[in-house]
Amino acid sequence: MVASRLIILSVAVAAAGGAGYVAKNMATAPQEIVIDSGPQQPAIQLADVLVLSGDVPMGEAVGDRLSWQSWPADNVNASFVTRAADPEAIDKLKTSLARVAMYGGEPLRRSKLVGEGQSFMSSILPSGTRAIATRIAADTSAGGFILPNDFVDVIMTRRADASNSGSGFITETILRNIKILAIDQAIQEDEEGRRVKVGETATLELTPQQAEIITVAQQMADRLTLSLRSVADAQEKAGDEADYLVTGNGRRGTIRLIKSGEVTEVGARK
Repeated sequence: MVASRLIILSVAVAAAGGAGYVAKNMATAPQEIVIDSGPQQPAIQLADVLVLSGDVPMGEAVGDRLSWQSWPADNVNASFVTRAADPEAIDKLKTSLARVAMYGGEPLRRSKLVGEGQSFMSSILPSGTRAIATRIAADTSAGGFILPNDFVDVIMTRRADASNSGSGFITETILRNIKILAIDQAIQEDEEGRRVKVGETATLELTPQQAEIITVAQQMADRLTLSLRSVADAQEKAGDEADYLVTGNGRRGTIRLIKSGEVTEVGARK
């Protein structure tokens, strides 16, 4: 009996030891299996780019609407302003005026700013064009609905030559598809797309020849009227214009005289 009990006790002790060993191995944390996936991709290189944090209307100062933002270096355009190239750019450019409307989130470009020492109007004029102001009123400007960046035709109305018709008026379109640069001092419509008041002066974008035409017409006309054109027609090329007002019907060596609204030509002396 004693021998059998000893055998049973020995088996129990051995079983307990085996169970403890198995439990210890199960509690051990599993080892990580590392799979070689080849060479690692390099991290994306970033560059700090000067970005607008808010909308800037045309003609307004940029102000405090500038901040640095990280961009992928491969996507940084040469025209962007970067911290690496100009770390003091925020202080330098915050007083600059917007040449065109700019919007929050877009990178700032110097080409969209008015250069230092330049006037705003001269900076937005395309090369080879001129800005001419002409007086307007509600009854001569589509009831006040003409806004900056609209396109118009200029209509001249003047009294008929007494030697020809005796009385009445002559009306003709002297300029076509002309861009409005400004109404009074406003160079764009308000935030809601409406004019607060009817402007008294419209500034037109003209070629040198057109500038001469409108100057003569202002002296001859009893009234100049702006006729608003559709946006769909803005890309059309201008048709025939009143070139005869300044070219003398193609004849050279003549001087045009304007007196009491009538135009006469005399030969220029050499």
